Amino acid sequence: MHVVFLNPVGGLGGGERVLLTAVRSTLARFPEARVSVVLLGDGPLRNALEALGAEVHLLPLPTALAGLGDTQFRKSGRLLALLQTAAIAPRAIPFLHRLRRLLRTLQPSFIHSNGLKTHALTAFVRPPGVPVLWHLHDFLSDRPVMAKVLARLRRRVVAGIAIAPAVQRDAAGILPGLSIPIVLNAVDTDHFTPGPGDGESLDRLAGLPPLPSGAVRVGLVATYANWKGQDVFLDAIARVPNVRGLIVGGPIYATAGSQFTRESLEHRAESLGLTGRVGFVPFQNDPLAVYRALDVVVHASTRPEPFGLTIAEAMSCGRPVVVSAAGGAADLFTEGHDGLGHPPGDSESLSAAIARLCRDTDLRTRLGRAARTSAVARFGLERYANELAAVYAGILPLASNSG
Repeated sequence: MHVVFLNPVGGLGGGERVLLTAVRSTLARFPEARVSVVLLGDGPLRNALEALGAEVHLLPLPTALAGLGDTQFRKSGRLLALLQTAAIAPRAIPFLHRLRRLLRTLQPSFIHSNGLKTHALTAFVRPPGVPVLWHLHDFLSDRPVMAKVLARLRRRVVAGIAIAPAVQRDAAGILPGLSIPIVLNAVDTDHFTPGPGDGESLDRLAGLPPLPSGAVRVGLVATYANWKGQDVFLDAIARVPNVRGLIVGGPIYATAGSQFTRESLEHRAESLGLTGRVGFVPFQNDPLAVYRALDVVVHASTRPEPFGLTIAEAMSCGRPVVVSAAGGAADLFTEGHDGLGHPPGDSESLSAAIARLCRDTDLRTRLGRAARTSAVARFGLERYANELAAVYAGILPLASNSG
């Protein structure tokens, strides 16, 4: 068996952490398998994949193509974006030829696509007889342009994987007739464990002085995608005195207009009077030390989150979480038992939840312990590997029939 994964970027966002888990699970369940990954962009993901034993092939997506996406249509307007896309389209042809040649050379048993751009590309360039699997991390209804593209291409793939029930329900309405089993995302609960945190080290990474003993650190760990709620987090921290806020992450995507910049977030923090109270920590390849150093972990996405991997990781580390309770993220915790929720985009409700946890040490301890128990029960790697293997087992017999 030769599994070829395709991923549109080389950075390490939530979807890429899921890819690493899928590669790790495949190698564990099928020791004899060959696992290759085609990356359309370079970055830390490449080294992480090679460390797992995957064979990595880098085929950079042309810059103009990497910047295409629904965000461009929203920012530019439909007509202008269509004209821009038409102008860029001829540049795609040489790239598509290179990708097709690479896939034919690799001779995969099947292709596992891990991003919206690669979903569309693989439907065009898959070798004859090779099944394609789409790993669905997003609500397609939030991506109207890509949803239409994938709906037209759905007959060229054999199945999808939904990372949560909410994602499956959403995709079913756009991709009718496509088999989309649920494989709930996983985290390594043997790695993401409770333990002592080094808050001063995190402060140094943020360029801030150490906090006095007993002070509370509240953090948000996310890419700089503009719907991840860093702006809402800053507004909430401004309402809670004597708390240090930490934003951990950075840019990852190439799609035009889809991300905050660090400069824009720093300017917002300054305008809110948060200079010295809020720090910015660069992206960390392994966020374990970050979670352990935080007293409260915030998830602040402004639109429904398909899953929320940082929520599961923080829970596995025994940290109390405050979750933007919509979409798949709302299914990851039980209010008042192993986390607290707030409406998406509501900085006032978020600040109230943060303030409550900052005041009540016992509540933080109780929620954190329950979060760890929930994470071990629901997000373990063995469960994930078994479910992914079952999906693969259903795809392999189709290889000779998929033309």
